[in-house]
Amino acid sequence: MRKLTITVSDEVYEGLQRRIGARRISSFIDRLARPYVDDAAAEAMYREAENDADRRETLADWDDLPADEALDEAT
Repeated sequence: MRKLTITVSDEVYEGLQRRIGARRISSFIDRLARPYVDDAAAEAMYREAENDADRRETLADWDDLPADEALDEAT
């Protein structure tokens, strides 16, 4: 493990503490970033999503929407 110092806005920091917990932020950031730097992790994530029936149904529903409406549904 390596220690990394990052800078985030006060709102992001407070949100991370509130939702994730102060002692779990590092592992959360590690899990969040891993698919972007680890090809095997990214492939596993995509395979998991592909096998998730709820995700496939949601994506199929989004395919029928105009792009701006699909973005509204995603947020």
